Amino acid sequence: MASITFKHVNKTYPGNVTVVPDLNLEIADKEFVILVGPSGCGKSTTLRMIAGLEDISSGELYIGDRLVNDVAPKDRDIAMVFQNYALYPHMTVYKNIAFGLIQQKVPKDEIDRRVHEAARALDLEHLLNRKPKALSGGQRQRVSLGRAMVRNPAVFLLDEPLSNLDAKLRTAMRSEISRLHKRLQTTFVYVTHDQTEAMTMGDRIVVMKEGIIQQNDAPQVLYDYPCNLFVAGFIGSPQMNFLDAVIVKQGAGYAAQLCGTTVELPARMNEAVAPYVGKTMVLGIRPEDVIAADAGQAAGPGSMTSTVEIAELMGAEISLHVDCQGNRMVIRTEPTFKGREGDTAILTFKNEKIHLFDKETERAVAH
Repeated sequence: MASITFKHVNKTYPGNVTVVPDLNLEIADKEFVILVGPSGCGKSTTLRMIAGLEDISSGELYIGDRLVNDVAPKDRDIAMVFQNYALYPHMTVYKNIAFGLIQQKVPKDEIDRRVHEAARALDLEHLLNRKPKALSGGQRQRVSLGRAMVRNPAVFLLDEPLSNLDAKLRTAMRSEISRLHKRLQTTFVYVTHDQTEAMTMGDRIVVMKEGIIQQNDAPQVLYDYPCNLFVAGFIGSPQMNFLDAVIVKQGAGYAAQLCGTTVELPARMNEAVAPYVGKTMVLGIRPEDVIAADAGQAAGPGSMTSTVEIAELMGAEISLHVDCQGNRMVIRTEPTFKGREGDTAILTFKNEKIHLFDKETERAVAH
């Protein structure tokens, strides 16, 4: 079993600098889990504690049923893939991939079989005699993956492995790593600050802030039901729009007053928002859940007038940056939208997609 369990794990550096205060997390055998969050949130430290590259200040860390707090990195049956590839420049691709097996004194014919098997899987066979300096960034990262693969580890640890690659290569390598996980059926723990990687690759995403898990869920659940303002703003690109809104009673239901208009709230929110009547909440709406119409088109109930600041034509869509009575929003709209900088855009929210957050606690109240 290659499950990973953190029980009240704390990591404090000299000078009483606590990076991870009290981590409790279970990662199942064969699961692909992404640790995500801004720089300094503790995700890489968490990965390095699994690897044994960072000592645990207190608490217990298990790999399978084995307590590994005091187990050396080489004895943990893990393989780590780094952001900077960490290849030996004087060795060929073949020797870089084989290095760990040579150190373990694996028989030569077995080393050769495993290296060629990994090279075939990663499309590296034609590069086995080259040195790393003759490879592209994507090829170097595949060599790094191959070196981890041949060891048949119980756990794969990947620390921002794609951050040095260009956008096109990152997309290709995301698919490569996802396929690799399906083929190897091994536990993967992947650290990134890129929420696109997180959304497209993992079975589960663990969102961290200041060493504390904010939410731990399947990607679509995180996207549709963020537990607080931080998660709502971090997951999604462009990020969710946030606006102050006053909750009012409207007939049998409730509505939100903002940007000079009144937006009806879905009936399912009635019970949750009732205590907030007359109070200001934070209304969240994702860029794709705002409908933008050109000036002069009929404005329906709850629509609001805004001014286009920037219109970025992205091919299949337009990314609109608008100002609505001092509230800046980003909207993803159809390329048929004609408005450009300085023009008026009529905005309407998809009411069923509204999120509401408590302004003081920042916790989600209704989705």
